[in-house]
Amino acid sequence: MNKFKGKNILVTGGTGFIGSHLVENLVNSGANVVTTFQTNYPKSYFKLRDLDKKITMVNSDICDFEKIFNIVTKFNIECIFHLAAQSLIDVSFNNPKQTLKTNILGTVNILETARLLRQIKAVIVASSDKAYGKLKKKRYLETDSLKGDHPYEVSKSAADLICFSYFKTYNIPVVVNRCGNIYGEGDLNFSRIIPGIMMSLIKNTELNIRSNGKFIRDYIYVKDIVNGYLLTAQNIDKVRGEVFNLGSNETLSVIDLIKLAEKILRSNIRFKILNTAKNEIPYQTLDYTKIKKHLNWKPIYSIMKTLPDILNWYKNFLH
Repeated sequence: MNKFKGKNILVTGGTGFIGSHLVENLVNSGANVVTTFQTNYPKSYFKLRDLDKKITMVNSDICDFEKIFNIVTKFNIECIFHLAAQSLIDVSFNNPKQTLKTNILGTVNILETARLLRQIKAVIVASSDKAYGKLKKKRYLETDSLKGDHPYEVSKSAADLICFSYFKTYNIPVVVNRCGNIYGEGDLNFSRIIPGIMMSLIKNTELNIRSNGKFIRDYIYVKDIVNGYLLTAQNIDKVRGEVFNLGSNETLSVIDLIKLAEKILRSNIRFKILNTAKNEIPYQTLDYTKIKKHLNWKPIYSIMKTLPDILNWYKNFLH
């Protein structure tokens, strides 16, 4: 972490769930952090940890190239962590144009800024397992084709390909990290399964499951993801132009996750299967052999260890 001390770092989407944990880590390392934001919820993890008092915040849309360029210039940014995105599947169905614009054009603006300002030593792009689309295999590898077929998935496939094109054409120091389902303190999207479980337990309400409950995904703790982002940035000279899967050892169906949560938290979770989810992938897990081999990264947290503390966080938040 000493590599970040005193460095000027831009985190797009730094007030969001994952961004907040990343910003907190960078602040603790002594970095000078700037974040773009459009909304700043008063009870978010970002605000509750007083991160707004420890960094520089700029109200800016990543689709506005001039603003992004000016931010990087004004604050002499050396490293960019690009997390800002429209990440909600339901929103992407209802507003595909905005999703495609934010996720693709926003990424282009970051890369174009790095192309024009060679002071940028690293661009770390947060991507998703959804960039692969529906492949007829269980374990997804970085060498697999990108076959997104709906707005959100396509936006991630396209953004990843654009990152690779900027590396190949302009030698931009960019790394793409793809993740599964990320959980942890501060996720305020209660349509996601773990925040939904927390809400159900605390409020004693029925948990609605949008899928059929059988779809299988990786579940990975947010601090493992942050460690992966930081590690790729620290080793940018070694891994520039690469793509890494930040996978998990906990690959579960929704029903199995609920049963595990009941066992860990010693509580009964009432739930209802709605089976209304669209465009779901039946089975998806990321093989993280590559980043383990190159950078010795592996997930170190588990649902068993983290879930009690996560529940306590949501209790404080909801009360």
